[in-house]
Amino acid sequence: MDAMTGLRTRISVLGTGRLFAAAGQRLADHEAAYGPRKQGWGRKALLAELEASGLVGRGGAGFPAWRKLSAVTARGALARGPVVVANGSEGEPLSRKDAALLQNAPHLVIDGLLTAGEAVGASALFLYAPRESLSAVRRAAAERKDARRIKFVEAPHAFVAGEASAVINALETGVALPRDTIARLGEHGYRGLPTLLHNVETLAHLALIGRYGADWFREAGTREDPGTRLVTLSGDEVPEDAVIEVAGGATLREILRADGVDPAGLAAVLVGGFHGAWVPRDAFDRPMTAAGLARFGARPGAGIIMTLARGSCALAAAAPIARYLADSSAQQCGPCMFGLPAMASAVERIVAGERTPWLASEAERLAGLVAGRGACRHPDGAAGFVRSTLAVFRQDVLAHLDGWCAAAPGSAS
Repeated sequence: MDAMTGLRTRISVLGTGRLFAAAGQRLADHEAAYGPRKQGWGRKALLAELEASGLVGRGGAGFPAWRKLSAVTARGALARGPVVVANGSEGEPLSRKDAALLQNAPHLVIDGLLTAGEAVGASALFLYAPRESLSAVRRAAAERKDARRIKFVEAPHAFVAGEASAVINALETGVALPRDTIARLGEHGYRGLPTLLHNVETLAHLALIGRYGADWFREAGTREDPGTRLVTLSGDEVPEDAVIEVAGGATLREILRADGVDPAGLAAVLVGGFHGAWVPRDAFDRPMTAAGLARFGARPGAGIIMTLARGSCALAAAAPIARYLADSSAQQCGPCMFGLPAMASAVERIVAGERTPWLASEAERLAGLVAGRGACRHPDGAAGFVRSTLAVFRQDVLAHLDGWCAAAPGSAS
């Protein structure tokens, strides 16, 4: 058990154990496990290694790491002094992987940040994370001379604080709110400079690729989903919330069993967190990949799985999430300010047993109205979650609208 996060951190699951190989948090423990950081990486060399590795972002979007690096190092960008940012804000309530990584393997994240910064000739390096995680990384940075140039910025505990434009806004102004902008960070980010922003787990993997190479990275996982990823597992039937490291391509069933969860006792899992989607139990043999989960509109995202037990009221589980997402609005645009509360209200009215037949279609209509119209991606994520709930649990919705609940026959609450 990690006393700082309150979570078990499993370091050897499904044949993996890469990110938490060090016996402790000290630099000596880190180098005993991994050896010293390989220095001297140039732009072209690291770009080629990342492309060969197949590493994609572990923060949510799953964008290829080499493409981000390529954008920052495009013609003219290097001369403008690119900036590299490690994002460990983790505003998603169901995610604990970044905290586990920063508090248990801070030197690995620092290595990745320094390697990326070296390759692009960075003019500034930032590590953005909540206070409790920053304290561990600051202690680690104090042990090494090469980390002295890293600037540490505290992230607030807010859902939208980790959105890319919110991170840049926080670094510039101290206010972690998304910006209504279409500019690409690789071209125009922090103070107008080309900016490479990666999740801290992505940078930890980059550090290992920098040490051992693309072929080593691909020794775990599958051709389509190489390497490993961290997964935060919580919910019904989970013995104890945990952060586990799994091989790419692992199925949902394998991941659940790895943490001692019996898949037979579940009705569905929420994959990807509050901006994610539900996957029913008859699809647990699908891999936790974008392709494997595409049918349900789900993606691995930040590596989150929340379980829902058989016999539970799915709508009762979903309604508080919809309300949380509505309350997490940055209050900067109409879709968030008005659309999300109305959408959450429609779901809540269904759960409460209101027998108004058009409530489900109203929630669906509102989801369609807010998607793609916000200043950031928050409305899209909230709309996707509600749509997934209405689709995967359609029979539960119909039961509630008919005045009863499958989880408690004879009642709609």
